[in-house]
Amino acid sequence: MILSDISIKEKLASGELVIEPRSELAIQPGSIDCRIGNHFLLLDETQMPGSMISFTEEVKYKEIVGDSIIIPPHSFLLATTMEYIKLPNNFSAFVEGRSSIGRLGLFIQNAGWVDAGFEGTITLELYNANSLPIQIDAGRRVCQLVLCQMDQAAEHPYKGKYQGQKLSVGSRISQDKS
Repeated sequence: MILSDISIKEKLASGELVIEPRSELAIQPGSIDCRIGNHFLLLDETQMPGSMISFTEEVKYKEIVGDSIIIPPHSFLLATTMEYIKLPNNFSAFVEGRSSIGRLGLFIQNAGWVDAGFEGTITLELYNANSLPIQIDAGRRVCQLVLCQMDQAAEHPYKGKYQGQKLSVGSRISQDKS
């Protein structure tokens, strides 16, 4: 079941769901908007062994902190939400880019899913599909969380390698067992 604006407000007021800092203006009919933070990561191509990305080697990133960033054409970077979220063990969420931003050719993703029990900021994957650079300012609403109540609490809520993150976090796939 997707939560309505009324249910989102109730869950936030009770403390069952945590999204901080937030504005009442962020609550939409069936979602809550999140803003981009000021922490970004770019793949550091000069530090990649064999000049390629491997699932078994740690990926290196350049850290950028600033109130705005320009995303070059056909470029990829990681960003974080300003909002720190804490999902209860019986909620999950979809992360969707805002339509108005997608219509500019900026695709915002986070693998699309937030597991029950996740706590932290959300690392966003940004891709500029345009032939022109795109400037994006910290604090801009860029994505929305569509919150879903599960039929029951997860037996094994999320406790993975991204739990508790507070900044943009690069891929940790090299830590996977297989």
